[in-house]
Amino acid sequence: MTHRTVGEVMTRDVVEARRTTPFKEVVRLLDHHRISGLPVIDDDDKVLGVVSGTDLVRAQARRSGDGRVGAVTAADLMSSPAITVHPEQSVPDAARLMERRGVERLPVVDEEDRLIGIATRRDLLRVFLRTDEDLSRQVGEEVVGRTLGLPPDAVLVSVRDGVVTLDGRVEARSQVPEAVRAAWRLEGVVGVVNALTFRVDDCAAPAASGSPGRR
Repeated sequence: MTHRTVGEVMTRDVVEARRTTPFKEVVRLLDHHRISGLPVIDDDDKVLGVVSGTDLVRAQARRSGDGRVGAVTAADLMSSPAITVHPEQSVPDAARLMERRGVERLPVVDEEDRLIGIATRRDLLRVFLRTDEDLSRQVGEEVVGRTLGLPPDAVLVSVRDGVVTLDGRVEARSQVPEAVRAAWRLEGVVGVVNALTFRVDDCAAPAASGSPGRR
């Protein structure tokens, strides 16, 4: 089963800064666009780093603490190197990377590392805002139809608040966990209730053979 990609959910209209963008302009950009961070790029649109509101606060605290006064630019403020992703990467992979590295946004770059978009936590979470009707349709098509190879009405699929219930009878016992795993893998599914039964127990241990006869 395929997952949605970063390229499908990313924000393409990116608010960005150059390495020479002044401190006050960075603050203005964040405030005007109501965002918490932005990528810093060079003259070739390659990502050098990311500036967040936290970076701004830290920089201001350092300046106040040591008494230094002077021009501060995005290059001085940014966290570098930037953690980036490519548009063909899956949304779950990007979400895991974001969680592992403790970041709120991932600049999306092309094969030449040029900025083409940005993926925020909100962008990645959109996959969980799918309707129950949409999920029910996908479970019927992909889990019942493709994974189990059954007609759509062979298994009753119901979805409520992202929780999928599978009810009905399949051919083999081994198909039950297969169906549950397949449903769990679908983006937007937050739970799976298994009410499936089976006709043939293909997981049972083979019966012991009888005692060998005398020669």
